[in-house]
Amino acid sequence: QVQLVESGGGLVQAGGSLRLSCAASGRTFRNYVMGWFRQRPGEEREFVAVIDWSGGSAYGTNSVKGRFTISRDNVKNTVYLQMNSLKPEDTAVYLCATGPVGSGAWQYWGQGTQVTVSS
Repeated sequence: QVQLVESGGGLVQAGGSLRLSCAASGRTFRNYVMGWFRQRPGEEREFVAVIDWSGGSAYGTNSVKGRFTISRDNVKNTVYLQMNSLKPEDTAVYLCATGPVGSGAWQYWGQGTQVTVSS
C-alpha cells in the first residue's frame, strides 16, 4: 500500500523559511515523479513543483520561483520543498503527490500539511 506522509508545516512570520518533507513508501518510485501542490481555502489546488528521479525539476507558478526549491532523496524515498522568503499568500495546505513519469496523472496523494505565514 502506497503512503505519502508530509511533515514540516507550521506557523512562520513573513520572510521566514520552512522545509517540508514527504516520505513515500509502499513501492519503488524510480519511474515516478514526485511533486508538491497547495490549496488555499475556497480555491482550487495549485501545482507548485515537480521533480523526477534524476533530479530534473520544474515549478508551476512564477510566484514561487526563486523562493522555493524542490529536491529528492531517492534512498530515503523522500521529497522536500524548501520554502524561503515566505509571504502571507503562501498560506495553504501543502500536499505531495506522485505518479508515473510521462503519464500526466498523479496517482497517489498525501494528506497535506498546513503552512501559515503571518504578516
